[in-house]
Amino acid sequence: MKSILGVLIVLFLFTSCGIVVNYDYEKTTDFSKYKTYNYFDDMKTGLGDLDNKRLIRAIDTKLKTMGLTRSDNADFYIDIQTQDIQNRTNSNVGVGVGGGGGGVSVGVPLGGHQNTRELVIEFVDDTRGGVFWQAVSESSYQPNSSPEKREAKFVALLDKIFAGYPPKM
Repeated sequence: MKSILGVLIVLFLFTSCGIVVNYDYEKTTDFSKYKTYNYFDDMKTGLGDLDNKRLIRAIDTKLKTMGLTRSDNADFYIDIQTQDIQNRTNSNVGVGVGGGGGGVSVGVPLGGHQNTRELVIEFVDDTRGGVFWQAVSESSYQPNSSPEKREAKFVALLDKIFAGYPPKM
């Protein structure tokens, strides 16, 4: 019984911390033509100023490792939007005692509210028809995390997001 409970708790922890990423792209795009990028000036990410800086710094670092360069005369522009979603988890463990026509059951909650953020990153080329690549991710986060943990979370998230760029066709 203890081993089953242990396995269930470990599975819950792994599934609650996961990052889900969905990709979409224009299949006629020649991704090898894109070498330089920049961000839209009027971008409203939905993040606070400090998290916005952390995210952009992490994107710049990741794209640099992929051979892309930030430029004022860019081949494409990046648009970023986020949306916070607060999920209420109803997971619990039940403990029951019964026998002889009666019983007692107690539910022990496994967590409370979980904050989830949807992050949408779009690569846009207005000269060739608009959005040509998009990643939509959903991941949990702790709103009261330290700056170091927030930055590490963005780095881990972007590693997973940019694993799908360029798409394998």
